[in-house]
Amino acid sequence: MEENLGILIKQIRKQKKMTLKSLSEQTELSISFLSQLERGKSSATLNSLKKISLALDVNPGYFFNDVTEEGEVTSSDALKTRQITSPQFSYKDLSGQLVNPAFAPMLITLKPGQNEGESFSHAGQEFLYVLKGELTLQIEDRTQTLQPHQSIMFDSNQVHYWYNYTNDEVQFLCISYDEK
Repeated sequence: MEENLGILIKQIRKQKKMTLKSLSEQTELSISFLSQLERGKSSATLNSLKKISLALDVNPGYFFNDVTEEGEVTSSDALKTRQITSPQFSYKDLSGQLVNPAFAPMLITLKPGQNEGESFSHAGQEFLYVLKGELTLQIEDRTQTLQPHQSIMFDSNQVHYWYNYTNDEVQFLCISYDEK
């Protein structure tokens, strides 16, 4: 999957006539990392994927779906989804086959102790709903812990990130809307 992700990133970057240097400047990710990611030699983090999608002006779900021109409605059991999995997390797009959906529903699983990541912000809003485990959320200088069946919605212009400080897996829905 990482190799396919890298290919998609490179295709979009080239279509937008962006260099690795300009993408690096917009994302604050190193040229070396971006090059390795495009060649499938490095893995994306949630943070880096979000920064890249914002810089390329695409919904993060674009990297997971086989994009079609039809806006078909599908039921949840019929969704053809893709996911990115790393040793720290799993990031699964739930938007189906829609092109440029108005919001991005994701199922995110954080492995035990996944507590590294750099806070970021982006235009829009996010809604988080915890399915299992204990999710720690940092928004600006506030820290909040969410238990199963608890949720929060916030302005994603605020600097934020989520963590798993426990020894158990955390699974939650993240529905984000990115203003363009």
